[in-house]
Amino acid sequence: MSATILLPGEELPSDSLPKTKKGTLTLGPGLRHIPPTSITATTSGSISVDNKKSAVWLENTNGRYQPSTGDLVIAQVHHGSTDTYHCALTPQTPFALLGQLAFEGASKKSRPHLLSGDLVYARVSRAVKGEDVELEGFNSATGKSEGMGQLKGGMVFEVSPAFARRLMMGSKGGVKILEGVGEKIRFEVAVGRNGRVWVDSGNVRTTAAIGRLLTSSDENAWDVEEQEKALKKALKDMS
Repeated sequence: MSATILLPGEELPSDSLPKTKKGTLTLGPGLRHIPPTSITATTSGSISVDNKKSAVWLENTNGRYQPSTGDLVIAQVHHGSTDTYHCALTPQTPFALLGQLAFEGASKKSRPHLLSGDLVYARVSRAVKGEDVELEGFNSATGKSEGMGQLKGGMVFEVSPAFARRLMMGSKGGVKILEGVGEKIRFEVAVGRNGRVWVDSGNVRTTAAIGRLLTSSDENAWDVEEQEKALKKALKDMS
């Protein structure tokens, strides 16, 4: 079944809404609500739906990441100012702002001291068109890091934003690589909606091999059978 493409200004068809009556409808990147009932596209893209989360969004057809409130991202510190770190999300987007105290339990004495090039797993706390994107390195609603914060060591790999979203959906995204590797090898991973994946297995060779599996699956659009075949060979080479 081919994906439905919307152009800017076009209305989301009612039959494209999530097939669930539970919870509040969540609009993701590329869509906006126009009262009372219209939902229109703000950019071009293919309609994607997560029925379980009652969410609908557009996958950008040009492959570029557009920050949206709530997104988990891997940000790289470019430079710091008095109270803020200026971070790169992609080469195409302006720097996002990360408060120096926007971390779990951070104070002027205990806050992390980040340098140019350091990586942070963060959440987009505010993304308004025409204004600076703002990040937080913890969940401000709970005060807990919930896996966010500085990423030390490991390696970062670039994938498409669409592939990153599939990885974040777990097995339902149709990507079995991380799950398959995890059955044999211990490693840490953080997936950013902005098309970055951080991996750390404690071993450079193994970490690089996991990254190659991910980037190859993305670039070659491997189906599950192709993923399993490549995974089997990679695990043999890692051992």
